[in-house]
Amino acid sequence: MHNILKVFLVPLLCSLVLQGCGSSSQEEDPTPVPQPEQVNWKQVAEEATQALVTHFWNGREGYFNSMPDVADTEHNQYWPQAHAMDVVIDAYLRTGSAGYRDLFDKWHEGIKKKARNSYFNDFYDDEEWICLTMLRLYDCTKEQKYLDTAQTLWADIQNAWNTKYCGGGMAWRKSQPWSKNACSNGPAGIIAARMYQLLHQASDLDLAERIYNWERDNLYAAGTGAVYDSMNGQNNNSVTTWVFTYNQGTFVGMCYELFKITGDKIYLRDAVRASSYTLSSLSDLSESVLKDEGTGDGGLFKGIFVRYFNLLIQDSQLDESDKTRFVAYLKHNAEVIKEKGMQSQHLIGCNWARSNSAVDLGTHVSGCVLLEAVAHDIP
Repeated sequence: MHNILKVFLVPLLCSLVLQGCGSSSQEEDPTPVPQPEQVNWKQVAEEATQALVTHFWNGREGYFNSMPDVADTEHNQYWPQAHAMDVVIDAYLRTGSAGYRDLFDKWHEGIKKKARNSYFNDFYDDEEWICLTMLRLYDCTKEQKYLDTAQTLWADIQNAWNTKYCGGGMAWRKSQPWSKNACSNGPAGIIAARMYQLLHQASDLDLAERIYNWERDNLYAAGTGAVYDSMNGQNNNSVTTWVFTYNQGTFVGMCYELFKITGDKIYLRDAVRASSYTLSSLSDLSESVLKDEGTGDGGLFKGIFVRYFNLLIQDSQLDESDKTRFVAYLKHNAEVIKEKGMQSQHLIGCNWARSNSAVDLGTHVSGCVLLEAVAHDIP
């Protein structure tokens, strides 16, 4: 009986082993399985930022035009200048290119000349954005003139704080001390925190914390993470409950800076909650990208959110599940721009999922901020 089993079982086992080793009569298909193409995000970012320089930079005057290939003659938007230069700084940090570095000095003088030979403005938030960019220029060059300009602006900006209206907060305009807006408080909080980290003056940290506490108490919906637009001290402290990606981003940025300084997790929790609200409530749900907020001022809003959202993503103490979710969302937005939103000459419009949406300086800068972030920071 044993001999009979050997006769049948041994050949059968050999056959199975040989088939398992790929020695069957039917050969395997040698064609490799196609792998997803890896996007060269550095190249995509470079093309978009080069388009910013090519189509918006006014080399003769030293500032960025509001529309592509159209020189501003009568006026130019002041605060978008800061965000456009921030993209150039991003590209310089990514590449080390002298071509980007050469624009720093020209812009520093050009925007002052265009603004009637002064960096000051009736709008405190405009001054705040220019101040933040001057701090970044100083950070990457260590040239004293940029810090000097930032400090000059900061001395003026601090006058925005008053307790006569709304119990505190930074006024939006010098001519309207009763209007306390998220757009003037969030950026001021970021400046105060960064000034403290740079110069270690306790008064700056104190102001940063006062601004955060005022905005959190008056314009932040802690239950949802929404940041409301403004409070009117001439109208019974009524709150305008508009919600924009701009204000979400600056609140996230202020919280992030204070968390870096203090290590207090309340700031991190607020930053995560405000970010999560933005992703769930200020997105175009059909494409899962940040929504179209138009041109003009609104065209820059998404880019402001992305800049400070990206800083939060880099923090090592961010919960891993939040980091995974946030990175996936940011990369998806970049992929949608690349596949659906990139227009001819690498210009980017107000709708990141449409190749025919309106383009101006703000819309293109917002797209560049995202692409530079993905190229430089996101694995």
